[in-house]
Amino acid sequence: MRHVPQGILSGLRVIDCSTYIAGPAAAVILSDFGADVIKIERPPHGDPYRYLVTVPGMPVSDQNYCWILDGRNKRSVALNLADPDAREALLKLVRGADIFITNYQPQLQRKFRLEHSDLAAINSRLIYASVTGYGENGEDAEKPGYDATAYWARSGLMHTMHNGDAEPVQSPAGFGDHPTSMSVFAGIMLALYRRQLTGEGSRVTTSLMANGAWSNSCAIQAALCDAAFLPKWTRKAAINPLVNHYVTRDGQRIFFCLLDPPRDWPNLCRALGFLELVDDPRFSTPAARRGNSAALIERMDDAFAQCDLSHWSSVLKEHDLIWGPVPPPSDVAHDPQFEQNYVFAEIEPGLKTVQNPIRVEGLEKAAPRMAPGMGQHTRDVLLELGYSEEQIAQMIERGAAQ
Repeated sequence: MRHVPQGILSGLRVIDCSTYIAGPAAAVILSDFGADVIKIERPPHGDPYRYLVTVPGMPVSDQNYCWILDGRNKRSVALNLADPDAREALLKLVRGADIFITNYQPQLQRKFRLEHSDLAAINSRLIYASVTGYGENGEDAEKPGYDATAYWARSGLMHTMHNGDAEPVQSPAGFGDHPTSMSVFAGIMLALYRRQLTGEGSRVTTSLMANGAWSNSCAIQAALCDAAFLPKWTRKAAINPLVNHYVTRDGQRIFFCLLDPPRDWPNLCRALGFLELVDDPRFSTPAARRGNSAALIERMDDAFAQCDLSHWSSVLKEHDLIWGPVPPPSDVAHDPQFEQNYVFAEIEPGLKTVQNPIRVEGLEKAAPRMAPGMGQHTRDVLLELGYSEEQIAQMIERGAAQ
């Protein structure tokens, strides 16, 4: 097999003219495979994602961990797009670019003349990728949205993902943005392949709402088929005790997903020492377990509370049962299974970052580089575009650049 050197996308230039997470994360994936990504930020503050870690409720750290994750590998150029000279600098970048990513709302795209038609007119080979909250049609097309509102709430996921005795929960930061970034990346790669065939650029679009619908598509497809949805249940009276979570003696949660009852039920009984329950008519069939779920869950709760997770991990593996631990992120960050599968990469000595989840045999990812300061590369990039030191100084002095 012929080996492809590190950076299969090297030689491609990406203009990341997006904010927060979905668009910037797609640009990160492109950079991981070698693309040169130039991040356009609007002075004086830049991408508001830089400040997400200061929002109340976010984990407290002296590191800007969100920016490290989705700002890595990029060069930051700060341009005031309302200034004609700054806009001209951006257009010079676009003329030599392969990909332009934006999540600007339609009114901002019009204001700064950054719609697809504007940029395709000066670069017919450009791949223009646009991420919206709620799609490009309908009354909400220009409505602002985050992944929490468009992906998590609007798609029905927020309603779906809670027990009957709980209020709907807020999604974690980036919960919908990062899956959406994979759609953006996939669309860009399809558009690049199309360009290879036709020589033409194209427009790639996706929305947080559509990606939320795809994530919640089993439930939505059920609704499309007029399925009858069951009332929500509580953990202690779950409709299927074999798809439920339990707590071990050392306070660790484990989650079961046992979907092959003829095989799994006897194995679970053996693992828990419930041999007398294998043929017990109260529990021996799925229907019986549903009818007596509270009693069975109580028995299982008592059993799991007798031993630590390490014991149950060994026993459940021995009986070939499908389950998983429910660790906090602080444990995930040190889980050897993640380490051994290259989920993390060192970005600088003593600091790791989360890799994108794509691995292709024969391709290497670029070593991650620390996320830039705001406007850190403005001067360097403008020099590459042919601006003189004097011109750059003038642009910075009057606020066109930073």
